[in-house]
Amino acid sequence: MESRGAPLPGPRQAAEQAHCPLMGVGMQWLAPPTDLPRQVHNNWLGHRQRVISIPVKKISLARGMELKQEMAKNLLNATSLSARTKLLHQVGVSLYNTSHGFYEEEVKKTLQQFPGGSIDLQKEDNGIGILTLNNPSKMNAFSGVMMLQLLEKVIELENWTEGKGLIVRGAKNTFSSGSDLNAVKALGTPQDGVALSMFMQNTLTRFMRLPLISVALIQGRALGGGAEFTTACDFRLMTPESEIRFVHKEMGIIPSWGGASRLVEIIGSRQALKVLSGALKLNSEKALNIGMVEEVLQSSDETKSLEEAQEWLMQFVNGPPEVIRALKKSVCSGRELYLEEALQNERDLLGTVWGGPANLEAIARKGKFNK
Repeated sequence: MESRGAPLPGPRQAAEQAHCPLMGVGMQWLAPPTDLPRQVHNNWLGHRQRVISIPVKKISLARGMELKQEMAKNLLNATSLSARTKLLHQVGVSLYNTSHGFYEEEVKKTLQQFPGGSIDLQKEDNGIGILTLNNPSKMNAFSGVMMLQLLEKVIELENWTEGKGLIVRGAKNTFSSGSDLNAVKALGTPQDGVALSMFMQNTLTRFMRLPLISVALIQGRALGGGAEFTTACDFRLMTPESEIRFVHKEMGIIPSWGGASRLVEIIGSRQALKVLSGALKLNSEKALNIGMVEEVLQSSDETKSLEEAQEWLMQFVNGPPEVIRALKKSVCSGRELYLEEALQNERDLLGTVWGGPANLEAIARKGKFNK
C-alpha cells in the first residue's frame, strides 16, 4: 500500500489497481487539483487509498464473461421487455414524443391550417364501427384537418369498450388518394416532412393496436397515403374494379406513414420491394395473388359492397366483446413483442376471460365445438 505522500500512479497503473474483473472496466483516478490545501490534498489521497485497497475476489475471465451476460440478460428482462409490454397496451401511448424531437401540439397547429373534408365514425349496436374518409371532391385525400380528426376518432375507438370490429372505407365509392397536395406543397422542408411522418405514424400505430378487428374496404383507388392506411388494417377487401398503388416513387419520396414496414410484414420483403420500387398498380386479381388482400367482393356498388364487407367481418367478431378484444391484443403482442414477453402477456389476457361469463356459458353447454 502506498503512502499518502507518494506520487499518483499513471493512468494504466491506476486502471490495473482499480480493475473490476466482473465488468472488465478499468477506472482511472483523477489527480487532485494542485491548489488544494495540504490537509484536503492528503484527505483526497487517503480516500482514494481506502477505495482501491478494498479486496476483490478473483474470478476467471470465462466466469466473468458469463456473469456479464447474465447481468445483461436480467437487465433486459427487467426493463426493456416489460417497458415494451407496457407501451403496447397502455392506451394513448405513442411512438414519438419530445425526446425524439416531436412536438405534437405544434404539428397540430400547423395541420389546422389546411381544412377540408372530414373523418366520420358510425358505431353500430352489433359492435362494428364504420370509419369513413370523407373528402370526395379530392378523392378523399387527407387534409390537415382530416389527419387531426383521424387521431380524434382513434382516441374515441380506444375508449369504445363495446367495440369488436371496424370497417374503414372512403366516401363516394373510392378509398383515398393520400395526402392533399395543398398541404404537401406548403410543408416543403425536410423538417416538415419528418414531423408529419411522426404524427401519422403515431396515429396509425395506435390505430393498428386497437382491440378491434379491422378491415379496409377498398373501393375505387387507394393511392399513396391511402394505400399506406390499408396496411394498418388487419385485413383488406377489394371490389372487382378497385386498385391499390404506392405512388411514392413517382413523387420523389418513400412511404412515411409506416406503410413500407407494414407492407413487408403483409406480403414479404421481395414482393414489397417490387410493389414499392415499381409503383405497381395492384388490381384486385393481382393483389389477391400476392396476398395483399383477403378476398375480392362480388359487387362494386357502394352500398352492396359495404354490406358484403360487414358480412365478411361478422364471422370473425361474432362473440363476446371481451373475448374478441383479448384475442386481438394477444395477436398484437405476438407481432410486436419478444416471445417470452408475448407469452406472459397471453397469460395475463387469459386471466381476464377465464372463468368469465362467456367461458362459464360455454362450459355449461357441455361442448367445445358445438354450434
